[in-house]
Amino acid sequence: MNRPGTEYNIAALMLRRASLSPERRALVFEEQETSYAQFADRVRRQATLFRQGGVCVGDRVGFLGMNHPALLETMFAAQALGAIFVPLNFRLTAEELTFIINDAGVHTLVVDDALSGVIGPARERLCCREFFTSESEAAGWRHLAAERAAAEPLPEAVSMGQHDVAIIMYTSGTTGLPKGAMLTHGNIVWNNINAMMAFGGSRDDVILTAAPLFHIGGLNVMTIGSFHTGSAVVLLRAFDAGRALENIERYRVTHMFGAPAMFLFMSQQPQFADTDLSSIATIICGAAPVPESLIELYGKRGVPFCQGYGLTETAPFSAFLTPEFGISKLGSAGQSPLFSDTRIVDNDNRELPAGERGEICLRGPNIMKGYWNRPDATAAAIDSEGWFHSGDVGYVDEEGFLFICDRLKDMVISGGENVYPAEVEGVLYRHEHVAEVAVLGLPDEKWGEAVTAVVALHEGRELTLEELRAFAEPYLARYKLPLRLHIVDALPRNPAGKVLKFVLKEQLQG
Repeated sequence: MNRPGTEYNIAALMLRRASLSPERRALVFEEQETSYAQFADRVRRQATLFRQGGVCVGDRVGFLGMNHPALLETMFAAQALGAIFVPLNFRLTAEELTFIINDAGVHTLVVDDALSGVIGPARERLCCREFFTSESEAAGWRHLAAERAAAEPLPEAVSMGQHDVAIIMYTSGTTGLPKGAMLTHGNIVWNNINAMMAFGGSRDDVILTAAPLFHIGGLNVMTIGSFHTGSAVVLLRAFDAGRALENIERYRVTHMFGAPAMFLFMSQQPQFADTDLSSIATIICGAAPVPESLIELYGKRGVPFCQGYGLTETAPFSAFLTPEFGISKLGSAGQSPLFSDTRIVDNDNRELPAGERGEICLRGPNIMKGYWNRPDATAAAIDSEGWFHSGDVGYVDEEGFLFICDRLKDMVISGGENVYPAEVEGVLYRHEHVAEVAVLGLPDEKWGEAVTAVVALHEGRELTLEELRAFAEPYLARYKLPLRLHIVDALPRNPAGKVLKFVLKEQLQG
């Protein structure tokens, strides 16, 4: 292993933290508390188990399931061997998961017991060499917990440099096929240094993780970093507003990350007014701007918001709006982190002055290495000077605060989930009644944006929203299914035949 201070392997850093703070509380899950010593022992034994199964440096290890200690243990165990962790979205269908697993070339797959029925029918089409269930025995699956307990602890983690890949996290592409963003050990470490410099952090923090760990926000806004500072993570299997409030009070939570909708739902709970929130130092919020009313509501309880902007490809932090600017810079995504930069460019990649709108470009040690097996997509996203082109349109004001105006891409953000219209359109076009379709996002009070299908039908045909959703359900995760359906005679197009989605938005919102 490298000398302390030169090691970037995020699993090795966690194991070193465990050796320094063995008795401290590392994890709380469904009322079961795990110390750093216990957590590190599980990781070391699981790493040995993976190594015995043939996992080597650079191999990919996947996890499919809801939030669970096994996800974190699997990630660190893989990385301790120099392997690459691939977290999988449990909301996807077997068809969607099959593409991602095979595209990544996953060697070993660990599946939450509750998800084995989803992926089981597709096993014959998967490239994986080893299959584990996380908690209990199942026919045809290896039992992770039992086999891990019998394994010897791995003596030492493999040394890794900052440019070695730690995680491949899949994000949907505008072509409809997901792309795997390669996040290095250095990306993870530097993101967390940026975060620490923005809103602090200490070994006495208690982090509530309720956002899904297959998202970069749930995994690396605070969760991974807490295993390096030696603080505690209170992990919820899935977000539940009432349970989140109960856990904040019970475990004296100091920090929580989430989308604005999560904090809105919490504030609507009957027990919100009586829940003791005095332990909270900061709420970190992403995916959309926080409404002023929500800032004020939590502010009356002494709870400040630190808002952030970022993407999977930026690991994720690219801007922070710290609490003192929450009202004066309302609507802003904030300022660049200490070790990262932002600039706005025109169509010729020339930097624009303050106040002018253009594409948001980002640079720093938190920017991904590239897209897995997609050199073309990597070259299109990261220019020769190392600037990542986000696809978002925005501007910076005279004081350097970033404001996001729109997206170059047509992505819809519904309930904090990214939905790419091209993928949904590809499925809806298969319906025999559909002549043409455009998918877009329309404002929605509950979800931020509602996935909306605008459809022109073949002559003499009819179609309801329920019928369209039922047709698409086998192919798309539920959050990608249309929430609204509008039937039109024809889609508006420009002379080149491109659908004018902005015209549709104006018509439907008018």
